[in-house]
Amino acid sequence: MKKRSLPTLLVLPAAAALVLSGCATGASGSSEAADGGAISGVTSTNVYGDIARTAGGDLVDVTRILSDPSHDPHSYEADARTQLAVSKADVVVENGGGYDSFVDTMVDASGTDATVVDAVDVSGLDPEAGHDDHADEATDAASDDATPEADEHGADDHDDHDHGAFNEHVFYSLPSMAKLATALADEFGRVDTANADTFTANAEAFGTKIADLEAQAASIKTAHDGDPVAYTEPVPGYLFDAMGLVNVTPAEFSEAIEEGDDVSPAVLNETLKLFTDGKVDLLAYNEQTSSPETEQVEKAATDAGVAIVPVTELLPEGEDYVAWQQSNIDAISEALGK
Repeated sequence: MKKRSLPTLLVLPAAAALVLSGCATGASGSSEAADGGAISGVTSTNVYGDIARTAGGDLVDVTRILSDPSHDPHSYEADARTQLAVSKADVVVENGGGYDSFVDTMVDASGTDATVVDAVDVSGLDPEAGHDDHADEATDAASDDATPEADEHGADDHDDHDHGAFNEHVFYSLPSMAKLATALADEFGRVDTANADTFTANAEAFGTKIADLEAQAASIKTAHDGDPVAYTEPVPGYLFDAMGLVNVTPAEFSEAIEEGDDVSPAVLNETLKLFTDGKVDLLAYNEQTSSPETEQVEKAATDAGVAIVPVTELLPEGEDYVAWQQSNIDAISEALGK
């Protein structure tokens, strides 16, 4: 059995939500913000909760719907407390792109007039375009300027892989998260005009830290542009793109894993051969979901001596966004250096 299912949502009647109003936590409500209290924010995951808190500081009270890294955002069931928090929010933050559509369902059911900030929309990334256009460009460059190492990895074979589906995991896009912090600061400043400058300064400070991470990714690209890599799901795709790494995983494999579908024997065999034939330099493995197929891929990588980099879709306990992405960058850099 795969440990992933399509998202389901339990929406309680309005009367039930009102009964539970006394036990809701983390949502201070639109009226309190208007009266000078904390702005009430609700985010789909703790990733966006951390960025909202970074932009808003102590002036924003954030409810994070999903925080446990062992939970899969794709299989979330809402409860009455969360529904109530949404109904009382000033600002709601979602990933968008179909990743956390349960948020839209909750917003519609609550009748709230909260502003919904969609990270995909803010990012400017085009859902109608493929997520790894940069990877395709790197592949073309690898074909045009083939080195002995590229030939060893079979870079010319990478063009056969179709990775055109939009990658909704925009929280691995560093510049997109800097844009999100700015958008949230603007929205918080609209709700609480007296502290607008504080929100702007917070977002700018966050942007400076993101710029440092981007510089590190660019440095890795200088050393490893065009290096072939694989992943069980496209979670770190945008970070790989920033590093110039070329994903060569068969699209049919990663798409099936992401959707919780079975992988055909032919596609699984093609994926396993990436490791047995020495065609990839590392495997990014989504720790939050697993299946017999991903476990086979993990074993193939281990047996072939290919470095495995664990990735998650939620912040590990005790880490903020910058520390989390720093850990990811460090792990990828170390794996590529082996």
